[in-house]
Amino acid sequence: MKFIGINGGTFDPVHYGHLRPALEVMQRLGFEQVRFVPCFRPVHKNTPSVSAKQRSDMIKLAIQKQPKFVLDTIEMDKGGPSYTADTLAILKEQFKDFSLVLMMGTDAFAKFYTWHEWQKILKMANIVVMHRPGEPVPQSGESGEIYKQNHVTQFTAEAGQVMDIDVTQLDISSTLVRNHLLAGQSAEYLLPPCVMEYINEHGLYKPT
Repeated sequence: MKFIGINGGTFDPVHYGHLRPALEVMQRLGFEQVRFVPCFRPVHKNTPSVSAKQRSDMIKLAIQKQPKFVLDTIEMDKGGPSYTADTLAILKEQFKDFSLVLMMGTDAFAKFYTWHEWQKILKMANIVVMHRPGEPVPQSGESGEIYKQNHVTQFTAEAGQVMDIDVTQLDISSTLVRNHLLAGQSAEYLLPPCVMEYINEHGLYKPT
């Protein structure tokens, strides 16, 4: 079975906390590629402070030297609110010979049961939950039940299975990066230099 990782998010902006875990999961599970899918209009978060094109431009710069990382503008091209179930349905048609693996952190998985058509998502893809070493995956509540009922230590089916992997999860968030920049401080070493250059060049996240 061949796998493609699907790494969706706002990426406002993309940083090392997005990139390093994705690389580790790709290497550990032998993914053919990881597709970074910036959402056009997030459903669970506030509207991003920069345009979808600028967010995707920054991803393109950040992943340019990793050949198995791919920018996928499917949600930008479609426009409107970005629902993972709709995106996976389109990707499933494009990549019929691959198993899609939706990548997410523990915070996102804890709320997975609230996602639009989450049952449909599990019918189209497997899920890998990325967490810090020793950090527990949610075991209680509705997402805990989803985890327990579908948990595996190795993917053996094209969809419907949930695996967890410990990664070098860096305590970096896009909010942290933006807060530094809005306060007029440097965000150096939190994100790739090429992304920092783009931010400076386009005057993004400037102090108000």
